[in-house]
Amino acid sequence: MPTYTKLVAMGQYVPERIVTNDELATIMDTSDEWIQSHTGIKTRRFAMNGENTSDLATEVAQQLLQKSGLAATAIDLIIVTTITPDALTPATACIVQRNVGASNAFAFDMSAACAGFTFGLATADKFIRSGQYQNVMVISAEVNSKMMDFKDRTAAVFFGDGAGGALLQATEDPHENNLIAEKLQTQGNPEVIHSGRVQPITTVAATNYPQTDAFYQNGREVFQFATTVVPEQMRGLLASAGYRPDDLQYVICHQANLRIIEKIAATLALPMTKFPHNVEDLGNTSSAGVAMALAGVFDQVNGPTLLTAFGGGLAYGSVLIKK
Repeated sequence: MPTYTKLVAMGQYVPERIVTNDELATIMDTSDEWIQSHTGIKTRRFAMNGENTSDLATEVAQQLLQKSGLAATAIDLIIVTTITPDALTPATACIVQRNVGASNAFAFDMSAACAGFTFGLATADKFIRSGQYQNVMVISAEVNSKMMDFKDRTAAVFFGDGAGGALLQATEDPHENNLIAEKLQTQGNPEVIHSGRVQPITTVAATNYPQTDAFYQNGREVFQFATTVVPEQMRGLLASAGYRPDDLQYVICHQANLRIIEKIAATLALPMTKFPHNVEDLGNTSSAGVAMALAGVFDQVNGPTLLTAFGGGLAYGSVLIKK
């Protein structure tokens, strides 16, 4: 029989440390007024008590196990989407697997920048529909604070740390299928957004040591891309699935910037009440933003909901779900 994908549970976690705009203004040339007017962000959370990306993701994994009632040994696959992993290797997902005791799972990381959660959901869906995997976790976790240049107000004021995730489960009942349609795209443009670049060596020397660059984004190009190309993809996906924008209960966008979300809402001629958002309090949490925003309204979702995210790559993806 065909296998379908059911969205069983959602979880989210943020570090305790709240960082205000006024605090950032003490270390860089900015102000609360400037940040709020340009981004809508008031506060964000930073992982400052020894927490790393795997710790945030583990908190979400434990929530997913508790909410679903599953034992850790029932998990077949763990996908962690992140651009701020604990290390290049091993995968952060493998550390989460160890932390929760998911001994029967296999685990890997996915890097699709801020589009990670949509890419992760679409990937997990394929594993489940293969018929070989029953229970899959997709967790988006970011400690963006460790990748920031705090002299660069064009990037540092935007970002916060957090994690969100979903537990997906196989079902043979087509009425329980929650993932309806998807569209994933990339543009192969590495310059608009980049982070963690490691330069090759130029000579053999004892002083060689790997170093990475801080996060960088061209804000103007990101805004233009997010408010023109992304809505076009959203409309196209909806049309191909037989929906119109006003059929949607919710539209959950990447929590990059409140002004971008407002512009997308206006472009689609939809009210902001259909756009759950957490960016004011949590900042841009990269791939975790959509997952956390969905987790915040998951119990209220009873109609078609569009998840859309965009980020470095340039990568952008939309997933239509329905409960």
